[in-house]
Amino acid sequence: MSSNIGLKTMAVSALALMASASYTATAQENGENSLTLGTITVTAQQRDEDLQDVPISVATLPDGLLDSMFANGEDILALGARVPGLYAESSNGRAAPRFYIRGLGNTDFDLAASQPVSVIMDDVVMENVALKSFPLFDVEQIEISRGPQGTLFGRNTTAGIIKISTARPTHEFGGYANATVGSYGTVNLEGAVGGSLIEDVLAVRVSALGQRREDWIDNTENPGSDDLGEFTELAGRVQLLYTPNDDFSALLNVRTRDLEGTSAIFRANVLTPGSNELNENFDRDRVSFDEGNDNQQGYNGWGSSATLEYNFGPVTLTSITGYESLNGFSGGDIDGGAGPYTFNFAGPFTYPELPFASATQDAIDELTQLTQEVRLASNSDGKLFWQAGVYYFDGAFTVTTKGIGGFPFPPASTLEHENIAWAVYGQTSYQVTDKFKLTGGLRYTSDEKDLTVFANAAQARNVSDEYLSWELSALYDITPDFSVYGRVADGFRGPSIQGRDVAFFADPSVADSETILSFEAGWKATLIDNRMRLNGAVYTYTVDGMQLTAVGGAGNSVQLINADEATATGFEMDVEYLPVENLLLTAGFSYTDTELKDSDLAVGTCAQCSVLDPLNANGFALVDGNPFPNAPETIANFTARYSIPFGDGEFFAFTDWAYQGETNIFLYESTEYQTDGQFEGGLKLGYAQDDGSWEFAVFARNITDEENIKGGIDFNNNTAFVNEPRIIGATLKTQF
Repeated sequence: MSSNIGLKTMAVSALALMASASYTATAQENGENSLTLGTITVTAQQRDEDLQDVPISVATLPDGLLDSMFANGEDILALGARVPGLYAESSNGRAAPRFYIRGLGNTDFDLAASQPVSVIMDDVVMENVALKSFPLFDVEQIEISRGPQGTLFGRNTTAGIIKISTARPTHEFGGYANATVGSYGTVNLEGAVGGSLIEDVLAVRVSALGQRREDWIDNTENPGSDDLGEFTELAGRVQLLYTPNDDFSALLNVRTRDLEGTSAIFRANVLTPGSNELNENFDRDRVSFDEGNDNQQGYNGWGSSATLEYNFGPVTLTSITGYESLNGFSGGDIDGGAGPYTFNFAGPFTYPELPFASATQDAIDELTQLTQEVRLASNSDGKLFWQAGVYYFDGAFTVTTKGIGGFPFPPASTLEHENIAWAVYGQTSYQVTDKFKLTGGLRYTSDEKDLTVFANAAQARNVSDEYLSWELSALYDITPDFSVYGRVADGFRGPSIQGRDVAFFADPSVADSETILSFEAGWKATLIDNRMRLNGAVYTYTVDGMQLTAVGGAGNSVQLINADEATATGFEMDVEYLPVENLLLTAGFSYTDTELKDSDLAVGTCAQCSVLDPLNANGFALVDGNPFPNAPETIANFTARYSIPFGDGEFFAFTDWAYQGETNIFLYESTEYQTDGQFEGGLKLGYAQDDGSWEFAVFARNITDEENIKGGIDFNNNTAFVNEPRIIGATLKTQF
């Protein structure tokens, strides 16, 4: 982790602004020298609403920021720390992201792991962790709803949701093409085209993405150079919109992706006991792997959805049918190094390796997911709005885990996971007075999971649960431009089964359902003649039976456990400001204090760590009072766009920065696996035509080439993995 006084000063300045990179405001002249921010429309309550009228803490990301963030071929993990309260990481490369909102997430790296943050793409839930990694392109809007969203979006949303909406077909011909080249042989090609096939009746939109990076990391155990780091990502989407009349519409969405490349790069012995700084063993461009087949990874799959809407006058009936199919694998040298495999029990620390080679591969085969939702919603413009619906989920897939090499030789295990869930729900909003609105909702969910172990029927597991989740909120307009709200929300994450340890001579483990009760109070303000948007919230929540994953210990096992209770308290703010013409500023800040509360909860630790927790009689760490794993105490972000009119266009500069405060990586606390003061920044300089017909820019991502620890493997050799390197490049975009 590097430091830079000037950049840290910039990060502190961003903290002072206390806000979030939200939405690209549409600045326009409104009278003489009067600038205004455009309206942000969100669908956090399953209908189009002004962001300022929604009694939920919601943040959005603009296309402009997305273009900058993903210019270097980044995947969905780039969203981490770009919104207050949102964090992301992965030990599975580009294939299985793990998200955290307000500190609540799941560190489980198993391909069957459930997450409390739901990713919803074009109104279809992406339940499996590999489905959540579908690449982002031709995106219309991304919404992050913070806090439990169980009434309208169901189980496994105890932390919140990330809702991704791609650009829909229109009857106006148009599209765009974007080409980017950068260091390390990075190429990013993206484009879309669409318009009417039958005027005012049938429209189409076709979009595609191609990303590539060359190998740039040398494995010193192999002859030659540059063995790891490459990836090739291909994805496409076709949408058809059928609108035969004003009362009916049908949207068909078919998407596909193919990923090949390198998975996560684990680096052995890069942390010295007693320090969380990368030591002299760390070299971003080199590793020494004797196993793992160069950490190869490959995923391919496709999905489709059909959204039908019928307007029956007083009500609208909506049907959303989704289907997903996926296959893939991810493997690697997990211990992050090469032999000799011996321990050092005496003398000065000499960076020991594991006493055996440690490489594994996990593969998903034949994943299928079928979802169906049908809901009715009122069309009245009166004081009462209501909606009610039913939801069905049917998912199944097999997971094969291989232990490659080592002693004793772990056999491959193949497990089948099946999950069936259904729910009924309803929500009502009532405008009590012109200034006061109440909203309440209920959802009943039934969730059942089955695990079949092909080699041992006795290890089969079945878990199920039923739950009634609810929410109640109130919004009061103090003035037309300033409102306050309060929200109480309850939700649950269904029970989980973890079967990865079957490959390592252990039985599957089970975690009971977790439930959450969240209290939130916030405000929505439009200030300075609509040139500033300032939204904020304070919150506290309690999780009963919090699902956790214990990794490590004497056998380096992976086991699901439940904590009796866990609590969090915090606040977040989002600001967007137009101080003068041609300058747009956004900023964000969040603070979250999390705590595990279970006096008996004990987990294994890494052998070479400086563990800060008390130990029980078995040498396991007692984690009562510890923060949640991968829950940054603070997150801050800042963006600025400034333009200078010239000719028929403008020269512009865009910069964005994200800061991550103190973060404990594992359940136990140790000196080595705590990070603080990490940041990354980007810069984009270019020229754009006023009519948007073309834009040329040069850019740099991770412009200061920060070396930030993003996670670790708690074996006995202080292994870690880090962020992406600095990428410098150029991009050309045209719109028509």
